[in-house]
Amino acid sequence: MARGEGAEQYTATLLATTVKPMKTEIKVVKPKEQRRDTQKLSVWRKLCYAIGGAPYQITGSALGFFLQMYLLDVARLDPSHASIILFAGRAWDAITDPTVGFLVSRSKWTSIGRMMPWILCSTPFAVLTYFLIWYVPPFEEGKVIWYLVFYCLFQSMLTCFHVPYSALTMFISSDQKERDSATAYRMTVEVLGTVLGTAIQGQIVGRVSSCPTEPENSNSTNITVNTTIVSLEDTKRAYLLASGVICIIYVVCAAVLFLGVKEQKESGCKTSTPPLTFCQGLWVIMSHGPYVKLVIGFLFTSLGFMLLEGNFALFITHALGHRKDFQNILLVIMVSGTLTIPWWQWFLTRFGKKTATYCGMLWAVPFMILIVSIQSHLVISYLVSVAAGVSVAAAFLLPWSMLPDVVDDFKVQNPDVHGHEALFYSFYVFFIKFASGLSLGISTLSLKFAGYETGKCSQPEAVSLTLKVLVSPVPIVLIVVGLLVIMTYPINEERRKGNRKLLEDLLDSDSETSELGSSV
Repeated sequence: MARGEGAEQYTATLLATTVKPMKTEIKVVKPKEQRRDTQKLSVWRKLCYAIGGAPYQITGSALGFFLQMYLLDVARLDPSHASIILFAGRAWDAITDPTVGFLVSRSKWTSIGRMMPWILCSTPFAVLTYFLIWYVPPFEEGKVIWYLVFYCLFQSMLTCFHVPYSALTMFISSDQKERDSATAYRMTVEVLGTVLGTAIQGQIVGRVSSCPTEPENSNSTNITVNTTIVSLEDTKRAYLLASGVICIIYVVCAAVLFLGVKEQKESGCKTSTPPLTFCQGLWVIMSHGPYVKLVIGFLFTSLGFMLLEGNFALFITHALGHRKDFQNILLVIMVSGTLTIPWWQWFLTRFGKKTATYCGMLWAVPFMILIVSIQSHLVISYLVSVAAGVSVAAAFLLPWSMLPDVVDDFKVQNPDVHGHEALFYSFYVFFIKFASGLSLGISTLSLKFAGYETGKCSQPEAVSLTLKVLVSPVPIVLIVVGLLVIMTYPINEERRKGNRKLLEDLLDSDSETSELGSSV
């Protein structure tokens, strides 16, 4: 009986110790649809995320459209010196992108996320250095160094903001449709940001001019000189005022992003694999064929559009003769682009991203030809600007919409590699910024060889011809080459949907495993 009682006590103890795990093990596992609903993003959160992209485009459009003109006509730098600043600044900026991308990928998770600390800490320094770019120092010796230093510093701070922000796309939701939708919101706001940058800089600066009206009395030489000096000082103050307004908008957008977006930890299987070194990360992503083809294709198309952007203000002013209307024409392009972003989002959803790329990029070609073929006419210039804005919208939206597809494709083929998202985005930005610096350097040197005279209101005929070449034939050739490369891009709609299904299944299996594991 003693042994029997002991056995009964042992059995009772065993049952008592197993009841609790059995109760916690009976846990309702959320169905797939319910788990995906948790990844849905509200309209408010998408808007807050999108607003965070505005500073990059606002400052980028102001610099892209006006910096070359500012250095030549307001700071009164020699074209060769301006070329050095523009190319060296962009080259430095391009180098910092993969470096920052690597550092971001190795950053540890904090209470506010992994990307947010970079965004917050870089904002005050970016604002300060941006403002100093548009300040003309009171000395001539060392003026080139001034602009080169602050241009490079600003680009570095902007990189510390934009690379984490771009990679944040992968951490706001694991649902591909939600990321595509958030990207559409982001591109709409970013094009709106280019509108703001163009409008603020153009409308404020466009009200003053360093080219005075000639007086009726030809003997009034002193009056003419004084008017020129006063006008130049007014122009300098106008650039400072515009930069101050843009700095305020930059800070507000960064605050909205921080307060309105919650960064999610990376989903998927975690392994004990050590993080990739910089060289390993570079080799891994550059050996991924779809990524290489996508980057090279958009490298050429972006270079074409950047040549157009960087020289269009000078082209309108000196080749077309619309000095008083150039800021309005630029504004029309950006407004047209903003209004057509939703249409392009619908188009790529309906017909696919590659088809949208072909149609969007080629749409601008006939209008590039038209603007340099016809005699200068203000109404036609406005009509061409409206049509060109449609392609600008496609050029903004499509690369950033296709990059997450490449990252997903890489995840499917390399499920054990983690923390690589920032590298994909940073190296893409690296090549695009390098192209931008190359285009600005080539443009400014070409104008120097054509005989561009700094600070002059009228330029030689060779300058007009050079500007026509830089905004039409050369960009068209680059766009066509880029589209030929994109034709070899292998991720079509079928492959994209297949990758999405595989990643969703992986996420579902990981969720079930983690839930069951936590219940034991």
